This record gives sequence, C-alpha cells and structure tokens, in this order.
Amino acid sequence: MAVPADFTTLNLSGTFLLNRTLTDPRTDDILALQGVGWLKRKAIGLSSITLAIKHYKDDDGVEHIDIDQTLTGGIPGTSEKRTLWWKEKENNDHLFGHVIGKSRRIKVDELDLEFLKTGWTTDTIEHGVVQSYVESDTPKSGTVWIANQTWGIEELESLRRYVRHIKFTGPKAEDIELRMVYDYVS
Repeated sequence: MAVPADFTTLNLSGTFLLNRTLTDPRTDDILALQGVGWLKRKAIGLSSITLAIKHYKDDDGVEHIDIDQTLTGGIPGTSEKRTLWWKEKENNDHLFGHVIGKSRRIKVDELDLEFLKTGWTTDTIEHGVVQSYVESDTPKSGTVWIANQTWGIEELESLRRYVRHIKFTGPKAEDIELRMVYDYVS
C-alpha cells in the first residue's frame, strides 16, 4: 500500500510491511556476508517482516527514530534506536553482532554515492533522506562489512512508498546495491 499523500521524511512514523515482490532478493546475500547463519536467514526469508517506526524530536530538537521489527507470528526481530546527529554509537545486536553506527538527515546532493541519491520523490529531495551508516565492530565481531543506507519515499508502480537504498560492502569487498520496499500498513 502507498504511504499517505502527506507522508514525508520529516516524520517516518508508521507501521510498514516488507514488500518481497518489489524488494531485491539479494538481502539474503547481505545477511550471509554479515555472518548470519543459514537457519536464521531461511526463517527471515520465509517470514513477513513488519517495522513499527516512531520518529520524533526530543526536547532539544534532535531527531530520533526508534524501530521495532517483528517477524511472522509476533517473533521479535531487531530493535533500532537511532539519533540523527551523525555520532558513532556501539551496539551488540542479537542478529548482526557488534556494530558501530551513525545516522543523520542529509540532502541528497551532499551524498557521495549515486545509488544512495537517485529515485527519490521531490519532497524527499526537498526535506532530505535519512542516512544510516553501520559497520561491523571488527575487533569484537570478527567480521568486516559496511551497510550505508538512505531512507525516503519513492514512487513505484504509481504509488508513493517507503524505501531504503542499501550500498553494502562485504568482507572481501563484495559490492551490493539493493532497494528494500515497504508497504504502508498504518
């Protein structure tokens, strides 16, 4: 389903379901390169994935995005607590292991990677995308990877949709660019 007409990157709050038809199937390749085991990857691949996003500003005007991911049957996935201020934060994620990440709002013309810049709606370009940069904490995790993402709105099949562009670099310099597309639920 399409996001509401007034939905923008200024407030990404809502509930979204991963659209497996429009999402690049190489997400499994990325999970494998991140060290996620075969059984977990298969369970994820067979599940419906729902994101519950709460986007807000704190008393100091700093943006936060909290995301709770749920798999089919109410199985908890990862939880993300992002502060859009571009400061590194360490996390030990139950799926991805030890990671270091940072997030911000950024104008697309300030991005270096073409794939992260293209395809967005006019209002997303106006307000900026959310950029999420996460890498493995190699000394703690024993893995090496980088996931550089931009989040925004794209028009696909004549519908405005919440989309994530992912530029992934794997342990042997594997280079994967893919798009994850979500249907708006509520």
